[in-house]
Formats: sequence, C-alpha cells, structure tokens
Amino acid sequence: MTVIEKLKQLRALMNERNMDVYMIPTSDFHETEYVGEHFKARSFMSGFTGSAGTLIVCRDCAALWTDGRYFIQAANQLKDSTIELMKQGEEGVPAIPAYIREHMSKNGVFGFDGRVMNTKLVHDIMEELKDKDVTISAQEDLVGMIWEERPPLPTKKGFFLEEAYSGKSTKDKLADIRTAMQEQNATHHIVTSLDDIAWMMNMRGWDISCFPVMLCYLVITHNENHIFIDENKLDEQMLANFRENAVAVHAYDDIYAFVKTIPADACVMLNTGVVNYAITQNLKKEIRIVDCPNPSQLMKARKNEIELENNRKAHIKDAVAMTKFMYWLKNNIGKETITEISASDYLESLRRKQEHNLGLSFSTISAYKEHAAMMHYSASEETNVELKPEGMLLVDSGGQYLEGTTDITRTFVLGPISDEIRTHYTCALRGMIQLSRAKFLEGCRGMNLDILARGPLWEMGIDYKCGTGHGVGHLMNVHEGPNGFRWKVVPERNDSCVLEEGMTQSNEPGVYVEGSHGIRHENELVVRRGEKNEYGQFMYFETITFVPFDLDGLDVDLMTRYDIAWLNAYHKEVYAKVSPYLNEAEKEWLKYATREI
Repeated sequence: MTVIEKLKQLRALMNERNMDVYMIPTSDFHETEYVGEHFKARSFMSGFTGSAGTLIVCRDCAALWTDGRYFIQAANQLKDSTIELMKQGEEGVPAIPAYIREHMSKNGVFGFDGRVMNTKLVHDIMEELKDKDVTISAQEDLVGMIWEERPPLPTKKGFFLEEAYSGKSTKDKLADIRTAMQEQNATHHIVTSLDDIAWMMNMRGWDISCFPVMLCYLVITHNENHIFIDENKLDEQMLANFRENAVAVHAYDDIYAFVKTIPADACVMLNTGVVNYAITQNLKKEIRIVDCPNPSQLMKARKNEIELENNRKAHIKDAVAMTKFMYWLKNNIGKETITEISASDYLESLRRKQEHNLGLSFSTISAYKEHAAMMHYSASEETNVELKPEGMLLVDSGGQYLEGTTDITRTFVLGPISDEIRTHYTCALRGMIQLSRAKFLEGCRGMNLDILARGPLWEMGIDYKCGTGHGVGHLMNVHEGPNGFRWKVVPERNDSCVLEEGMTQSNEPGVYVEGSHGIRHENELVVRRGEKNEYGQFMYFETITFVPFDLDGLDVDLMTRYDIAWLNAYHKEVYAKVSPYLNEAEKEWLKYATREI
C-alpha cells in the first residue's frame, strides 16, 4: 500500500469510532528511543524512517513532527504523501497539542494506542483540550488493524552481565532503589524503561537492533520484585540471579492485570514521562502517585570504576577498527570501487573482528559530500553513491562490546575541498577541542559548557540544529540521559542534569550545509574530579576515544596555540595506544597521520 492508501484505511477506522484525531508516536510500550521492527508504526504509516517523529492524522489532513536532525530526510520521504512536515522547534511551527486542538471538535474523540503513549504526554494534550470536553479512545491499536505483515515481537534469548563487567550486583542495586523509595514513602515502584531494568537486573538482550535490552516491566515493593517478560528469553544465569534476589517472573502482558491489584492505600513511585498511559489507567484512582525520574537513571549514568575501566578497553578495540578503516580508505580511494554502503560494511567487518564485539551500537552513518548535510543520513540502495578522490566522507558509527558502548564520528578528506569547507572543518574541530579541554566547577551542567563547542561556529554565524553531546550507556543505549551538552533546555531530550563524576558523554560539534557538505568531529568524554581548593571542587573531562583526526582538512592558521598543543598531544597518545595492534604498514601510516602540526 502507498502512504495515501494507508491513511485512507486509517481514516475509515477513525470514522467508525467517530474519532477526530489519531496520534501515532515513535514509541514502543516503554518509550524507548530506538524501537524494534514490530513497533515502527509511524514509519509504516508515513514512509518517514527517521528515529524520531510523531504523526497526527485528522479527518482531512495529516502532519508529522520531527527535529532538526531529520528536516532534509523527512522532506524527501514525505513528498507526495499528503502529510505536512512540521519542523519541530522552528518559528511558526505549532506544538502538537495546539495542532490537535485546532482539529478537534467539541465533544470529539482523541484516539491513540494507550500502550505507546506516555502518561505525561496524554495529560499535557488533554490539558490543552480541557474546554472541548474531549473523550479519549486508547484501547485499540488502529495501525495494527491495517498492518497485515507486521513483524512479530522478538524471541531471542538474552544473557546475564557478570559483575566483572557491571561492577555491581543486582542485590546492591535493588537496595539502593529501595532506599530511594523510602525517601519518597513509596510502597511500590513501577519501572518500564528497558535500560533501567537491564541495569538493575544485570541482563542484556537482543530485542532492539543495536540496543542490547529485553522487552519487560518491573515492579518493586519493600520485599518483593516482579518482572514481566517472555520467560523463554531467560538463560539459566538470569534465572539464578532472579532466584537469588526474589524476583518473581510473570508473562510480559500480565503487567496490566497486575497493577490493578495494587491496593488503594499504596504510594506508587513512577515516571509519567515514561510509563505508558495504559498502565497508569489501570491503577486504582485512590493510589498516591509520586511522579519523578527513576532513581536508577542517575545511578546508571554515574559509571563505577569497573565499568569505566572496561569502557576504556572497549574504546581501544574500537580505535583499532576505526584506524584500520581510515588507513584502508585513505589508501584505496580512487583505486578501487568504494561506495557509502561498502565503506560502512567494511568498517563493520573490522569491528566484528575485535574480541567481545557484540555488533553495532547504532546504524552506521556513512555520508558522502552533500549527503553528510543530513545529520542522520542512512544510505540505501536508492541513495548509495560511489566515493571519489574528492570531497569528504562523514562516518558516524559505534560498537557494542562486552566491555562497553562506543560512539565516534570522523570526517575524512578524500581529495580536494574548498576553502569554505576547510574553514568549517577547522572551526568545528576547534570547538570539539575547546570542550575537551574544559575545566569547570562542580555543579555545572552541560548547558554551561556548550558555548565552548559552538563558539568558533557562532562567531561565523553558523549553528547546528542538535545538541553538542549526549550521555552514553554501558553496553546499553548509545543515547543515555540525563547528562549531555546543549545550549538550551529541551525537556524531551532529558540531557540537562548536573555533570557528575563517572558520567560518559559524547562531544560532537559539526557544520551542515544543505546540498553541499556535512562535518562532524566526535569523541567520548568521562566526567572526572580534579583539584579541590578554596574556590571549590574543579572537574575536567577524560577523553577515552583514540582515533586520528584527518589533518588533511585543517587550516592551521585558524587554530590557536592551545588547539594545536591539544591536538598534537592527543595524536601522540593515539599512536601510543593504537600502534601496538597494527601491522608495520599501518603503523608507518599512523605515524604520519598523527604527525605534529
């Protein structure tokens, strides 16, 4: 079916139910950023394949909201679909609740699948509609009635993450959670976010591509633990861990019946920004709700020393793969046929040769020339182009290792580039370096430091429509809250907390010029404690990514002596850490690639 035909079928179902508006978010039952194939309802209905977006279908119109990473891609994929592109955050673009209000009649019906809409979002929309006496219809998945060949839910077995990699037992993590519950006088804690449950239970799985988690829910009381999961996906180590920690196993869908049994005098701690509407609607109305972030979120973000040491090992493995890729690319461009996809495939093959590699941490972005202007470009058979000895190739990629998760971007110069591109390349790298060098007082947030990365670009009147960096999980989601770098608070991104020791995050400023080029430089950083004196506790960043930056793109005259000193010291460290794993030809090349400037 075409998108237009799908919309026609959906509207027919809406008309049968007298619905004015039906909302289709990019979400599974757990508010996961990247969703499995079964849950890609928005993509199925709209044809837009980006990882973020919301589709609103009305009786006679439809619109899709997405953020600046996907403006170009969405415009291309929504062409001729009758769906209007709403560039989220841009001037004059209505917010989703306001748009719904405009198309909602008095006493109308607002429809959605209650399992894929978080409770806070529903409440916010209904607040906007409060004077229209709107009825909610949240019991049916209308897209599922249209999607005939919908992929099934995943069934592959997961695995237990031993303490040698996790650094902390489930017993100790649950004890910390219960302490947080006691501080809130909570009798129950409902957890639906997959990364939080995976962290607490020290388990990983394969239910979502590149994101090693398992579909499940968790309810914790003062003396009981209940997990809702497909038991066939549990191995003996996980089951033993559950027995040791008094975790009762229930069927995945039983969560909805279970929460109905929570007594009316209970106090339930949960995050309405994550827990789906279908769950909260099944709670007794008398129950007191403590709406707050899951305490595990911050605990998980502060990596312990065992996790950090493992993560450093993962990054060295990843650096070896990336350096070998750079050597191959720079030495073979123009000599053999290389495309965006074949380059991406070759890099993946190098990663998979590394010990304990478990796959990619996200779908590789391999973007040549103007394709790189789309921040989250994904090469397809239709868009795949051959690389030539000219212009630049942007590669944003990462790996999942037993020791940790990596995320790195390098922009490679394949041949002649313009003076403008060279200036953009250099100033973006200057921003990356300035943020890497930051020394700051305890209590700072990423928002306090973001100007260091954007400064060299803002001086030229240039910006990038995304954050400068995000938290990174430990053998987990490559985008992890609540830490990050951004110049303003964007509530839905959840990346504006105080930076604390052990937090790991990316540093990735860039330049994106539609129809011309895209540039991004990305390393991962760890927040560390520095000196403490009469002025307070100072903090700094430890860089844990060690891959050369392509010196062929630099205009050294634009760099300060501090930029140059940092880059030379960094490249010296790259050679020391990576060269022992290379052959002689690769070593010789790396020595030149990391030469002093």
